[in-house]
Amino acid sequence: MCDVITIGSATMDVFVQCEDANIVSVYSKSKKSEFMSYPYGAKVEISDFDSQVGGGGVNTAVNFANLGLKSSAIFKIGDDIYSKGILNSFKDKNVDLSNIIQDKNVSTGFSIILVSFQGDRTVLAHRGANAMIEKEDINFDAIKKSKLLYIAPINGDSSKILDDIVKFAAEHRVFVCFNAGSTSIKKGFKYLEKILNFAHIVVMNKEEASMATQIQVRPDTKDIKYSHEKIHPDVKAMLKKMKVKDYQVIVITDGNKGAYAYNGKDFFYCPVFDGPVVSTLGAGDAFASTLCASLKRTHHDLGKSLMYASVNSAGVVSKFGATQGLLTFEQIEERLKQHPDYTFEIVE
Repeated sequence: MCDVITIGSATMDVFVQCEDANIVSVYSKSKKSEFMSYPYGAKVEISDFDSQVGGGGVNTAVNFANLGLKSSAIFKIGDDIYSKGILNSFKDKNVDLSNIIQDKNVSTGFSIILVSFQGDRTVLAHRGANAMIEKEDINFDAIKKSKLLYIAPINGDSSKILDDIVKFAAEHRVFVCFNAGSTSIKKGFKYLEKILNFAHIVVMNKEEASMATQIQVRPDTKDIKYSHEKIHPDVKAMLKKMKVKDYQVIVITDGNKGAYAYNGKDFFYCPVFDGPVVSTLGAGDAFASTLCASLKRTHHDLGKSLMYASVNSAGVVSKFGATQGLLTFEQIEERLKQHPDYTFEIVE
């Protein structure tokens, strides 16, 4: 029996940093979009390069184990050079791999991460085996014996198993934390709501939440200013729409602006924990999984759990690789002691 089972992707990540990358912002009356660009047709010099194992299923399983929980992972890989690298990376991690799926007929997931001078990133992803998880691949008995099922983004055809997994977990009283993938979100809110009905904690970033709810965040105009508010009214509307059960906690992350949460009674705002930013890849995985683990440690103190999640996420972004900067609970608590002014707010 394990404390938590994660299900999601496993990839070999190659990080490429280039000082010549440009950040281009495009505005319209209703929204703002940002793009990373390179000179077309040019040979561009790389300023830094690294390779690490990543993917939501891997990142969260490693984080849960690092936080002291008995952790097991469900992900699908091929039988190639990249799968060997992924399996080798777990040698010094206390994660049970008895539930992974390996298929020699498919390719292991692979990503190229383009990192900007600001530390943010654009990901070029080949899903490979990650998009091919089938119902018969899943060890449902292991899920039944666990306390928490953490569902990282599952995309492609793998998303077809979501209904069965969440219903099974609910039937066996397994706590569910759901971090929606783009495939599920694109199916529309009516479909997504079926999954939300079985989730205790739901975490998305602001862009995903906007896509899921079809609520756009309005920019400031000359007549109406939203930027001074801790939580944009449109973000509040997203939080309310996604909360379909009384017992749920809904969380929306917003990059360097922090995170917002709603428990049906109060809206919470938690700023980012300050620190150096090398790469933001894995920050969301660290945040969401730390939040889930922290709720038990803090006796369901949502505000404090958001702070724990932000501190651990800050550790991850300080290094290349989605798991290189992960902290233990003791290290998180020590950093909070060193920064007594850092806190969350309850917002009206």
